[in-house]
Order: sequence, then structure tokens, then C-alpha cells
Amino acid sequence: MKPTLVILAAGMASRYGSMKQVDGFGPHGETIIDYSIYDAIKAGFGKVSFIIREEFAEPFKAIFEPKLKGRVETDYIFQSYDLKPFGIDKTIERAKPWGTAHAVLSARNQVHEPFCVINADDFYGFDAFNKMAQFLTTEVADDKFSIIGYQVDKTLSDYGTVSRGVCQVDENGNMVAINERLKVYFAKDGSVVYEENGVEIPLPSNTPVSMNFWGFTPAVFAKTEPLFKAFVEANENDPKAEFFIPLIGDELIKSGEASFKVIPTDAKWFGVTYKEDKPIVQKSISDLVASGAYPENLWP
Repeated sequence: MKPTLVILAAGMASRYGSMKQVDGFGPHGETIIDYSIYDAIKAGFGKVSFIIREEFAEPFKAIFEPKLKGRVETDYIFQSYDLKPFGIDKTIERAKPWGTAHAVLSARNQVHEPFCVINADDFYGFDAFNKMAQFLTTEVADDKFSIIGYQVDKTLSDYGTVSRGVCQVDENGNMVAINERLKVYFAKDGSVVYEENGVEIPLPSNTPVSMNFWGFTPAVFAKTEPLFKAFVEANENDPKAEFFIPLIGDELIKSGEASFKVIPTDAKWFGVTYKEDKPIVQKSISDLVASGAYPENLWP
């Protein structure tokens, strides 16, 4: 059974200022999603499931269906504010959906095979998709999941601080914990630091961090639903509280319900957190095309 690629594309892109999921970065206006899908097909994934807000469905289909028809199966999953499908009989007003782990949970009726989850606006590189496809076809189990671990120095922006989930890894390559560091950046001397209470704390440049590239089986849905109910109960009066995938990882590791293999990659990640990142991403893609890593036109 071929694994499925699940793409998180329901965010509102508040910091970027526009709907960056469908912004053009490649030589022929290719989106970052296009490169992820191209790499995933090459690595052996059989289906692409977009998690989006229902009002984005038509623009998404108009952009992606003509390119992908006949190349890979596609599916659309809607992340909404309705809590009743999760057995929560409440209506809670919010400006944004409940976060990435809630988005994954929204896929529980449509994804029935081993799958990986990625962000729509992050460029991950073929190495990561290839390693994840191998894991999902040979190693994954209902109590054995995974995460791609990027070297922190290959994930930073020159235009501001970033948040990174810093992975603690044991001698077997499994994640012990994931700690969210909210302000990670290059210090003046070029080393990597994170700031806490106004103090710069060093991070080794090869520290593995999460860029939200996770591997699961559908067993994760049943494990996640009670965690989501408890989260809503605890945060119903906080309109900005978000249920993130690292919270699932942390809880499942602590409870012993699942382990997470950290799959290392030395690929350079890049993404568009800030508007100023766009020309850098365009140049990075242009350089990859020039090197032969990608064809100039992904979907001829």
C-alpha cells in the first residue's frame, strides 16, 4: 500500500499577509506545494490529501487539479470550527481553527493508510520525502511513528526570529521530548541561539528540530481524539490556544503509547515566514533547477 501525503494548508498566513499556500515561487509560477508533491510522487507516495478551509476548496482545485490529474490521486479534507464530530457539544467562537493537530484529526474519516503530514508553505527537499516513504512502507507501526529531524542551522530566516520544536533524541534515535523554542536565530557571531527571559542560550548547529514533517498510521486518530477533547475543555476561553502536533508527540511518548523515530536529514529547509523570505526562496529554487535537481517546468 502506497503512503499518503497530507498537506496542512488551512492556515490564514497572518504574518505573511496573503494566502502564501498558492503564491508562485518557481520559474513557471510553481507553488512550494508543487515541489513537495513532485518530490512525494518521485518517492513513491500514492495520494495527496489537502487539509484546507472549505472556502478555499475551489481556488485550490483550480490550481492543482489540472496539474495533478493522471499523476496522483487527490483528496480534500475540510478543517472547520464544528466540534460536534469530535463529541464536543459546544460552539466556541474563534478567529482561527484549533491548530495543526486538530487539522490532522480532521482527516480521520478520509485517510486509511500510513501517511505523513507536512506544512503547505515549507520546502523540505527530496531526501526527506524519500526517507519518509521508506519508513512508511517498511518500519511504521501503530505504536511506532516518526519525524524528520532537520539541523537547526539549516532552518533559520535572516529576517526575524523563528519558533522551532527542538528534539531530544535517545541513543536509539527515538525522540525523548520536543521543546518549543519561541525565539531562535543566528547570533551576531553566527552561532545559533534561542532567547529565553532576555538571555541568549546556545544551540548546537546540528541540533535536530521539527519542521512539522511527521509520519503516522491511522491509529494516531484514536490516540489524538481524547487529547483534543481535554485540550478544548482546558482552553475553551482562550481564543488563541492551538492544539499543535508536538503536543500529540509529547503526550504519546510520555504515556508510552507510541515512539517517534527521528529521521535525520542534512537537507536545507526553507520557507516563507516573512514577506522578505520570498526572493530567497525563489533564488533557492532557481539554483536547484539550475543544478538539475528539478526540471524547469514541473508539470509539462
